[in-house]
Amino acid sequence: MKLLLLLVLVGLAQGFQTRVPLRKMKSLRQRLREQGLLESYLEQHPYNLAAKYFPGITVEPLENYMDDEYFGTISIGTPPQEFTVVFDTGSSNLWVPSVFCSSPACRNHNRFNPAESSTFLSTNETLFIAYGTGSMTGVLGYDTVNVAGISVRNQIFGLAETEPGDFFYYSPFDGILGLAFPSIASSGATPVFDNMMMENLVDSHLFSVYLSRDDKGGSFVLFGAIDPFYTTKGISWIPLSAETYWQITMESVSVSGTPVACSSGCQAIVDTGTSLLAVPMRAFRTLMKHLGASSSGEISCEATKNLPSLIFHINGQEFPLLPRAYVVKQSNGYCSLGLQGMDVPTEEGELWILGDVFIREYYVIFDRANNKVGLSQLP
Repeated sequence: MKLLLLLVLVGLAQGFQTRVPLRKMKSLRQRLREQGLLESYLEQHPYNLAAKYFPGITVEPLENYMDDEYFGTISIGTPPQEFTVVFDTGSSNLWVPSVFCSSPACRNHNRFNPAESSTFLSTNETLFIAYGTGSMTGVLGYDTVNVAGISVRNQIFGLAETEPGDFFYYSPFDGILGLAFPSIASSGATPVFDNMMMENLVDSHLFSVYLSRDDKGGSFVLFGAIDPFYTTKGISWIPLSAETYWQITMESVSVSGTPVACSSGCQAIVDTGTSLLAVPMRAFRTLMKHLGASSSGEISCEATKNLPSLIFHINGQEFPLLPRAYVVKQSNGYCSLGLQGMDVPTEEGELWILGDVFIREYYVIFDRANNKVGLSQLP
């Protein structure tokens, strides 16, 4: 397969040498897709090489860390300083640890040093962000940010000065790159993807996400495009109910044909930065009862063989979550359900968070041009 890829590249190079008109040549992406090689090419080649051949359509490979977190590598500054970040559709700010931070969580991660970047611009603005699992404070600055081979100049970002608690200390990533809407950005900072769109750095005003299962590789964020390899079962489009998070309306959640939660409708957000499926406490207790799990979500692995699918009814369509998706095997011989009870108060009522447990079952398209989410069920 690698030899065939090489021949395709050589053939393209020869076309340039003999001055074959570009309009008569198929693109490298077309050639690879016709021969069934596009997916493996995107997985095997560095993202900056993919960006060279597919301008405006760039892929950011993500590392799957124990099916719990997914993160990729970006760089900030001139010369570039590298950081691993979670690409988080549940927040909107970019921030990384800085040399001004003395928290233990900063000391064992990469830290940005503005003195070593010739393109850094400082501000007097401060930043505070609270997540469900941790928080940070810092200052804002501007610099060149490179994501998946795309250089975004004068991108505003946070330089963390404090990261209290243990969560970020034990995290395998350095910072977070938010992909939600500007309306929820702390300190009014412009999100990275908004700058990509404004500077015409992506072909389409959307990005798509594939998260692998079982610690396998191949996860990615694709900026500016939808990869048809992952949409063979079609795309179900869902309009957003708010331009804050990637928020949608659900009609109900059913088990074995019976609505058991969200029966009067509820709001949900599609959040790559949340590992589990976060469920309002009342609905969580009901689901645990229907699934035969303890109040904390533990269940014997033997009992999981007969578990039903959870069916999410969204925009008049059914989106199943199979037991293989929401059962988590523990090292103590028990299993647990990949759901957690959490009340998130909103003006619209109870809020569900469709985290990685849900997203792993679908190729998800986040469409800013049309304010909608696309879901395509994976094999």
